[in-house]
Amino acid sequence: MPVRKLQDFLDNEGVKYVRISHSPAYTAQEIAAKAHIPGRELAKTVVVKISGKMALAVMPASLLVDFDLLREATGAEDAVLATEEEFKSLFPGCELGAMPPFGNLFNMDVFVTEALTQDEEIAFNAGSHTELIRMKYSDFERLVRPKITRLAMTP
Repeated sequence: MPVRKLQDFLDNEGVKYVRISHSPAYTAQEIAAKAHIPGRELAKTVVVKISGKMALAVMPASLLVDFDLLREATGAEDAVLATEEEFKSLFPGCELGAMPPFGNLFNMDVFVTEALTQDEEIAFNAGSHTELIRMKYSDFERLVRPKITRLAMTP
């Protein structure tokens, strides 16, 4: 079942979404394959530290965070990948590495790469390694109000 906080939030906002169950998967590309979703439509959530403050970088599964672009976009002195030890307590009810891209539920800024905004729908981890939520990108943007910028590169 998706993390209760997320499901309650979506239900209270009247958002239509679909829950997709899949066998356990841990990488974004593996999840996309098991759930039969194109990698460009699976939004992966990466926890980053921007000038020491935790934030979420969200991009298609097929892309990687470009920390130079992220620093440039935010005007920060530094932007780095957060360690699991640093963020594991910040997402109650979520399995480590399966955080949904709803930073607003966890008091974090959210940065979305421009490429993701081109999709009508996105899918993302729902707090576990066996379940996704698929919904309209426009609903995600309306609810989360992410900062849209260039922050990703192809591997």
